[in-house]
Amino acid sequence: MTDLFTPLSIGAMALPNRIIMAPMTRNRAPESIPVPLMATYYSQRAEAGLLITEGSQISTEAVGYPGTPGIHTDAQVDGWKLVTDAVHAKGGRIFLQLWHCGRASHPDFHGGKLPVAPSAIAPTGKTFTYEGLKDFVSPRALDTSEIPRVVSDYASAAKNALSAGFDGVEIHAANGYLIDQFLRDGCNQRSDHYGGSVENRARFLMEVTEAVVNVCGSDKVGLRLSPLNPFNDIQDSDPQTTFTYAVKALNRFHLAYLHVTEMGAENPGLAGPSFDIQELRTLWEGVYIPNGGYDKARTNIALEANTADAVAFGMAYLANPDLVERFRKDAELNVANEKTLYVGGETGYTDYPFLGNQ
Repeated sequence: MTDLFTPLSIGAMALPNRIIMAPMTRNRAPESIPVPLMATYYSQRAEAGLLITEGSQISTEAVGYPGTPGIHTDAQVDGWKLVTDAVHAKGGRIFLQLWHCGRASHPDFHGGKLPVAPSAIAPTGKTFTYEGLKDFVSPRALDTSEIPRVVSDYASAAKNALSAGFDGVEIHAANGYLIDQFLRDGCNQRSDHYGGSVENRARFLMEVTEAVVNVCGSDKVGLRLSPLNPFNDIQDSDPQTTFTYAVKALNRFHLAYLHVTEMGAENPGLAGPSFDIQELRTLWEGVYIPNGGYDKARTNIALEANTADAVAFGMAYLANPDLVERFRKDAELNVANEKTLYVGGETGYTDYPFLGNQ
């Protein structure tokens, strides 16, 4: 019987369990440089089968939030080395998530210049800046000639991640950020070969994936999608066709895993017509990791039914650094304090109690 504690191979790595820590933005990196407190946070959770870091900007152009880390300068690489060394010292495995926010940003992060996107279409809503919430703005559409440079930024960031000691990288193609913006027809209205048909809209995703795989090797690259999530005002007129095509096309890269968040399922139709997200499991030819609303019981049911190979946990892992041990003992879980998710410092970050210390 396959359960949470059945070992699993992901790429070249042997995982001792199938409990994955999902990427979660925590805003604890002043000046976008990882700090020792982050090493404590991740190493506390090193018993996971795999840790996936919070999104890390691939360039200055990619920034979209205050206090989020990057992976495009020497200082950032050195800061992340503190994290990977701490995790590896405890026997853990850790991937870095490569992130470009695209239009989900603000000129405040870019010296007054507009953020970039596939098309000059502003998302509805507000975004966090150093001066508080501000309205999203209409972004600048990337020129066709600029796109190879952005793809190269992903490759350079992946190289930096390996230099920082990461076991691999996850390409963030979810949650309304740049790759997702290219993929969806609600915000990609380009007339060149990066827009229009689903094949064209998926081209940027495929080029980024190929570039990162060429740097890291396919066994050290995962990828995250979010077909149902309307976050950052993302929509698609036919998500079933869009994501069926994307997943089938991604199979050729033989990635370490596909990470699919099911967030948005609780509000069907907001990101486009609903479809059965489990269909993607049947299309994907490798390790499949869902995320979103799973507990121990639901996870074991999914693993036994082969609708998942592992499961990624977000808020549960945020509030329970010893989540693996708590699942093993069927212990009560700490509840996350949502007021301290993004405030900085130790509170609500590294001070959640372990079993025996409550």
